[in-house]
Amino acid sequence: MQLIRGLGGRGLPGGGCVVTIGSYDGIHLGHRALLARLAEHAVRRAEPSVLLTFEPLPREYLVPDDPPARLTSLRERWRILLSDASLGYLWLLRFGEPLRNLPAEAFAQLLAEKLRARVVVVGHDFRFARRGEATAAVLAAAGVRLGFQVDVVDPVMLDGERISSSGVRAALADSDFERARRWLGRPWSMRGRVVAGERRGRKLGFPTANLPLERRRAPVAGIFAVRVRGVAGEALPGVASLGTRPTVGGVEPLLEAHVFDFSGDLYGRELEVEFAAKLRDEACFASLAALTAQMRRDADDARRILAA
Repeated sequence: MQLIRGLGGRGLPGGGCVVTIGSYDGIHLGHRALLARLAEHAVRRAEPSVLLTFEPLPREYLVPDDPPARLTSLRERWRILLSDASLGYLWLLRFGEPLRNLPAEAFAQLLAEKLRARVVVVGHDFRFARRGEATAAVLAAAGVRLGFQVDVVDPVMLDGERISSSGVRAALADSDFERARRWLGRPWSMRGRVVAGERRGRKLGFPTANLPLERRRAPVAGIFAVRVRGVAGEALPGVASLGTRPTVGGVEPLLEAHVFDFSGDLYGRELEVEFAAKLRDEACFASLAALTAQMRRDADDARRILAA
């Protein structure tokens, strides 16, 4: 899979392509159905497959003061998609005023002329362009004139509900990690590169790997039993905090993961933290001694849960 950024650089080599469009936040089973249909068209037509996506996500741009929780960062989407050998290209566009105000006809022309799309695969509820006027039906009508076909994929149902990114967010907000796993087709996790902290956890007997959230709004908060990948050849059990650390005057959200029975240096390493269960909400303690005592209880709870 290759990454293409923006519209000003090189395009696809050769002739046309098959393309799907969307935020693809989480890459859940509904997204997988779209990608599977995309792969079928790519094989049948012997043309490359393209996922056209955006950064920031449209709703992050449109509602900056209250953006939706983010299931996957761009790096996480890239990593997940790399496991799908059928996808040829990830085409990334910066979402801003030009895309927000793009008329539906201009968007259809972009697909036909810049991407040379021959088939466009979308979900039943697809909407894009100015005021969401580029629906699947509008794109299909434009495709008749511009030379591409629109294939609309039915929703994927599970647990009696349509699988969606918002549904996964709701499951995570309720600490229902099993439901999120079923809808995603894998355990939900966060990935990041370990940065140096104040070593406060080490002094308290719980050294942590610190993963900054940067501008991302996480769908969960609190203390969790986790499994950490990237430390050794297999996932290692641990306990993690995702929050602002009020006891020590923290302000910015931070993911801190303590890996059980590990004492090596993880600075600069990329880790994946898989969330297994929520232990409790974050709290402000009267002293570091009280915080440390609770951390010991959290670690015991996490070990018991992960061993079950």
